[in-house]
Amino acid sequence: MTIGVLLGLFLAVPATADSGLPPAALANTQLRDPALEAKAQALMVTLRCLVCQGQSIADSDADMAGDMRALVRQRIAAGESPESIRHWLIERYGDYVTYDPPFSAVTAPLWLAPIALLAIGAWLARGSFKRRKRS
Repeated sequence: MTIGVLLGLFLAVPATADSGLPPAALANTQLRDPALEAKAQALMVTLRCLVCQGQSIADSDADMAGDMRALVRQRIAAGESPESIRHWLIERYGDYVTYDPPFSAVTAPLWLAPIALLAIGAWLARGSFKRRKRS
């Protein structure tokens, strides 16, 4: 019974992630200047939603993604460059907020694991092919 209650609470957590407050002013409203909105959109598709994790802030319906969209639009409208906004968000939320984290000691496993797995797979396949030739 206790495991069922804990499992139910665990599964209910995503449902309570949104606050119920109205969205930020520019969360779902485009900027009036199409050029500025294009800059904002180009930046938003490169930023990961910290709640959804698999979606960009441009695609996510999470409250936090809406707040981040509003922040990006406000800063773009104020004249900040997309790169400085991106840098500020990375400083605030870490490299995880971007879809292309830089190579560092922390992100090295993310970059090196696929290469290592391919090398191990090739080595195992080579061994398998050698055994088949002998028999």
